[in-house]
Amino acid sequence: MRYVLQRLAFYLFTAWAAVTINFFIPRLIPGDPVTSLISRQQGAISAENIQSLYVLFGLDGDQGIFEQYLDYCGQLLSGDLGLSFTFFPSPVSDVLAQSLPWTVILVGITTIASFLIGTGLGVLAGWRRGSWVDLVLPVTTFLSSVPYFWLGLIAISLFAGIDGAFPASGGFEAGLVPGWDLEFIGSALYHSILPAITIIISSMSGWILSMRNMMVTVAAEDYVTVAHAKGLSESRVALSYAARNAVLPNVSGLALSLGFIVGGTLLVEIVFSYPGVGFQLFQAVGAKDYPLLQGIFLVITLSVLVANLLADLAYLALDPRTRKEG
Repeated sequence: MRYVLQRLAFYLFTAWAAVTINFFIPRLIPGDPVTSLISRQQGAISAENIQSLYVLFGLDGDQGIFEQYLDYCGQLLSGDLGLSFTFFPSPVSDVLAQSLPWTVILVGITTIASFLIGTGLGVLAGWRRGSWVDLVLPVTTFLSSVPYFWLGLIAISLFAGIDGAFPASGGFEAGLVPGWDLEFIGSALYHSILPAITIIISSMSGWILSMRNMMVTVAAEDYVTVAHAKGLSESRVALSYAARNAVLPNVSGLALSLGFIVGGTLLVEIVFSYPGVGFQLFQAVGAKDYPLLQGIFLVITLSVLVANLLADLAYLALDPRTRKEG
């Protein structure tokens, strides 16, 4: 219990530090976001209206940076992420609510699927080292070095287009209204096949290699030899003794991967024109959209912290040594 409380205190402090950095860093970016917003508007805007925009977005020169920071923290506590410059006058929370489910479902499912498939194949490759399974390793080594977006471009050229079996872009069929009906869900799943396969193939290879190497290392440990000497079955030794200890580094990697799910795979979303958070982040950077940048970074930061906390709890369950006091 003491370990859990210590970790919670650490993550709360980290969350406060992230919120503080999240406030100050966008304001160090050169340029004036209000001027960028005005340049996209048609027609002249009066000086009074321009000043009103500065006040609305919390960039009023009469207010000090510390006062702006306190106002920002107060808005966060009330659940207000501000108004987006890019999608003005839509609130940032509405923009994230529209794009976040696309990224979480696509990248979340593919990340977990690639972890499970890659870890399982890595256990097999490490436990059966020297067998035919090792023939897969050169392929996985090559695939792990290929970026997501490059595989995406290859997938589009081979399987999409006019004569292709899959759509080349978009999250659903044009003309459909997003909703929880079967027609829309089927269209969304159909459009996500190529991006999902691209992410799984590219990220699965890294899990295979890391798990295989850890299995080879763990298989030489004394407790595995003792388990064999007890006459335990091969599968029980492989899963309960070797794999359980070898998977610990992968759990940390999975926690980071899950945390960055909401950031999406930016280039994959651009290649497939997928309506996720990654593409929203790209647009926010180009438009100097402080509120949207801060909202996305805040969600990403909190996701990473929650994922790492879950990884610490998983360590408690997998490794008894973490449950003992020093």
